[in-house]
Amino acid sequence: MDWRLAGALSRLARTGFLGGEVGEVLFLPGRPRLCFEKVLVFGLGNRSGFGESTFRSVVSHLLRALAGLRVRRAVVELPGRVDGVLEAERACELLLECVGDSEDHDAWWLIEPPEAQRRIAERAQDERRRSRKG
Repeated sequence: MDWRLAGALSRLARTGFLGGEVGEVLFLPGRPRLCFEKVLVFGLGNRSGFGESTFRSVVSHLLRALAGLRVRRAVVELPGRVDGVLEAERACELLLECVGDSEDHDAWWLIEPPEAQRRIAERAQDERRRSRKG
């Protein structure tokens, strides 16, 4: 994404405008360089301190931001996934916990490699089977 934005994220990080602390949010226009209207970048803090509580905090912040912007459909890279800190299945479980029964979000497309997509789909199918039996 940084490449598509002509290095804007890198420049903002180098100048200190984008620090990456937990709770930080940067809004950038996506067009004309991306097919998305809006780009939101969320700070995750230090990699060494990232865990499930940080994931929940960032996703909750993301949900509030999307609701405030009235965004119901989004392409999302879940926190901790790019570095593999959280497994895809666990990240999806935590995401669903954070979303709960909210009707504010119609659809999300998760950025995941093909193998992780397969594992997520299998896990979802297992959960559907389990809920039908229960």
